[in-house]
Amino acid sequence: MSKQKLVWKKKPEAGDYKGALSFLLLIYPDAKARRLLQLFRKAKTVEHAAKDLLRAGNLPLLPREEPHVEADLTRIRKGKNLPPVLLVRGDMTQGVPLVVADGYHRICAICYYDESAPIPCRLVSA
Repeated sequence: MSKQKLVWKKKPEAGDYKGALSFLLLIYPDAKARRLLQLFRKAKTVEHAAKDLLRAGNLPLLPREEPHVEADLTRIRKGKNLPPVLLVRGDMTQGVPLVVADGYHRICAICYYDESAPIPCRLVSA
């Protein structure tokens, strides 16, 4: 039996932007966080492998049983659309990893589905 095909939305949802801003306000000054949000809205969508996003962000793979990861895996099994993830480019020459502003749980869910699967991303530079 073949795997369920991944289905992606063209754009992030309003709640994704809200969640990203909430997170970014914790790690950047207010004006910079809001500017990054504007950049996300204008950014073109690109694709990167799930495993590469975790590695670039120095992030652990969350357990499959984590409630948000499990919910995203259920969405995949049901063929529901997933929104692109929102990322702030890192700079490893400066020791700055990729920042996942929104979509960490989706990335982990995709890793369980197929770690090499391309994930649509809105990638901006700080």
